[in-house]
Amino acid sequence: VQLQASGGGLVQAGDSLRLSCAASGRYHMGWFRQTPGKEREFVAAITSSGSKSYYTPFVKGRATISRDNSKYTAYLQMERLRPEDTAVYYCAAAAPRSDFSGHYYEPRGYDYWGHGTQVTVSS
Repeated sequence: VQLQASGGGLVQAGDSLRLSCAASGRYHMGWFRQTPGKEREFVAAITSSGSKSYYTPFVKGRATISRDNSKYTAYLQMERLRPEDTAVYYCAAAAPRSDFSGHYYEPRGYDYWGHGTQVTVSS
């Protein structure tokens, strides 16, 4: 499975950004982020059908995860970005299985990872 993340860059606080992750099939998808010296942390996830989505509290209300299954692509739209959102963002895919709802927030809940895309938010 190949995952190709894109859309990162340098933005100013308050700006918006959309990250994309193209997969080579239909999977549950998630976004995580990581800063130096810290563990990878969950940001958002969406089921393979798109019927359910999940968010971590620190982005809820500022982020929207969506997907286009005709393109096997998931998106993370982030609004009102803050300097503390600066991180490498990773997309991940999980094979469709019934226990995704119990593990979507954990890195071990995913089978495949893409290369990260850097998001830098300047103050």
